[in-house]
Amino acid sequence: MSFIRNNTRSIKLGSVTIGGGAPVSVQTMTNTDTRDVAATVAQIGRTVAAGAEIVRLAVLDERAADCLAEIVPESSVPLVADIHFDWRLAVRALEAGVDGIRINPGNIGGADKVRRVAEAAGARGAVIRVGVNSGSMEKEVLARHGGHPTAEAMVESALDKVRLLEETGFRNIKVALKGSNVMNTVAAVRLWAEASDIPQHLGVTEAGDAFSGTVKSSVGLGLMLAEGFGDTVRVSLTAPPEEEARTAWEILRAVGLRSRGVEFISCPTCGRCEGPLFQLAAEVRQRLGDVKAPLKVAVMGCIVNGPGEAKEADAGIALGRESGLVFVRGRQVEKVPFDRLVDVLEQEVRNL
Repeated sequence: MSFIRNNTRSIKLGSVTIGGGAPVSVQTMTNTDTRDVAATVAQIGRTVAAGAEIVRLAVLDERAADCLAEIVPESSVPLVADIHFDWRLAVRALEAGVDGIRINPGNIGGADKVRRVAEAAGARGAVIRVGVNSGSMEKEVLARHGGHPTAEAMVESALDKVRLLEETGFRNIKVALKGSNVMNTVAAVRLWAEASDIPQHLGVTEAGDAFSGTVKSSVGLGLMLAEGFGDTVRVSLTAPPEEEARTAWEILRAVGLRSRGVEFISCPTCGRCEGPLFQLAAEVRQRLGDVKAPLKVAVMGCIVNGPGEAKEADAGIALGRESGLVFVRGRQVEKVPFDRLVDVLEQEVRNL
């Protein structure tokens, strides 16, 4: 099944095309101290290995901004500097070589400071992301909407901020409207698409830990992506950023937009299962975590649905009593004892 994508303007963030029908890009954010260059570069590398295509970094002070000059050349993906309150940090980050900045034009120091940031971004060919978070909206906007960060309030706030940039002639913009309330965030994204062709960065912010955050992000992003919205995504988790990237790819795969790495099919088990399915499934996932090819691998617990699912996968196993059947692209290739199943399955996957 394919979805009709919302038509947004095309912009370039370094090597990544955003909007205009380009593939939805996966973004995450480091949680290291940006002033610790070695730790930050190492974490960027891990997130890229996990699938991140854009990485954002917090820039708290001048030292952090200056460290970007050492970090940028070590990154294989575009970097975005996250700036609040001090327009000078935005300019320094751009001078250090980042491909984008995330700002709130309303708290950066007034119209003249917004103009100076836009000029620096324009000279660099960088993207400015305007961020609206339901948890930190302007009091006057909230007052006009009953004191609550409604979807309408979020869109109004975003339009006001974008207007400040566009009045300077700057158009290389993307917008993020995020909240921890899933359906309010979805509503804001829908309204924004009616109001503007500026590309949207999607996410459910402050979503929670790896469990609750994955559930909320899957529901929210699934709805928004299935309706054709979104040009970049971030899954916000109280977890390492590598987990954010991996989860984002699983969501994109589930809605049929992109595919990367192994898609695992495994059953919830029942009383018919006579083998150590939980252990085998965990070991298969761990062993194949480095595979980038979009392959489907099934780990099934019994003969009811097991052979059928395993046959439909690129490779799979179906457990029986003390042994399991190994399938490769619809063909049964071997019957293997439990203690050799993962070895054989891994080899077949790598052969593919």
